[in-house]
Amino acid sequence: MSPNDLTVDPAQPNAPAAEARVDFPDNRVLVDVCGEFDRNLATIETALEVQIIRRGNAIVVVGEIGSRDRTLAILNALYDRRAAGRDVEAGDVDRELRMGGPDADTGKRRIAEGDQLEMSVGSKFEIKTRKKLVEPRTDAQKAYVQSLFENELAFGIGPAGTGKTYLAVAVGVSMFISGHVDKIILSRPAVEAGERLGFLPGALEDKVDPYMQPLYDALNDFLPAKQLVKLREEKVIEIAPLAFMRGRTLSNAYVVLDEAQNATTMQMKMFLTRLGKGSRMVITGDRTQIDLPRGVPSGLADAERLLNHIPKISFNYFTSKDVVRHPLVAAIIEAYEADAPQNQRS
Repeated sequence: MSPNDLTVDPAQPNAPAAEARVDFPDNRVLVDVCGEFDRNLATIETALEVQIIRRGNAIVVVGEIGSRDRTLAILNALYDRRAAGRDVEAGDVDRELRMGGPDADTGKRRIAEGDQLEMSVGSKFEIKTRKKLVEPRTDAQKAYVQSLFENELAFGIGPAGTGKTYLAVAVGVSMFISGHVDKIILSRPAVEAGERLGFLPGALEDKVDPYMQPLYDALNDFLPAKQLVKLREEKVIEIAPLAFMRGRTLSNAYVVLDEAQNATTMQMKMFLTRLGKGSRMVITGDRTQIDLPRGVPSGLADAERLLNHIPKISFNYFTSKDVVRHPLVAAIIEAYEADAPQNQRS
């Protein structure tokens, strides 16, 4: 029986309408879908308020009809993913819970070498890098990635953990691999997050490396270590503080400015005007985490105010619902957002 054929459990002819069973062809694949100690099933049960019973290669779902049908659709999508040879991780389960449904696989497409991004907003797609395929997990992330491929200048604005920088770097690596750009330049302001670290020892690179570490982490996810070292030595991939961008014209490059809320207005203007022929530029930031001295306006806020009416400049916004790090991160962000109006009144 196909995993997409849903039947009421024949062993229970009088079972309620909200109980359904699906048989999967390969029990080994199903075991991987369920996860260690069935933890993936437990996650789905908690999120959708259903009961999931595994009997060999069959799954029985008990719950309200809408939740039951959505559970079966999610399990089918995860099974198809694993049957295609791809891992099923906690993040994949979370993605299906956010985006999954009967039509979740409609319009699926891979962004590969030479491809143009042509898909509906409701479709699902992947970003190809040397080490992994990266999939946006929420509608806002999908729209963001689409705008990165379609626009020469794009902004990603929202709270921590929403994948703004990670997806931007993934798209940059994909464009570099496919030959759309000749180099990748990643930058961020060297601003301390609310504490003074003092003078750091070592050469200039040693001093700025701690500020750039999140960008290194993203690149390490997408490129083999030896290749990344070689590309950095050849200056094909550059990671540098924002101050180092002054006086440059960045042509045929994919350029990312991370933590842009900590750039001043003059720094933001300087950076934006570095855009050269054949280049793409992405600006990411979180308006709630400004570490500039009191009274110094954020260049990100000014750019948003001044540039939002210009065609071919894309502004993409994220909320706590787009957080993909850990469920607690979303809850923490929502708690702080709810408290913000009270702090403003006091």
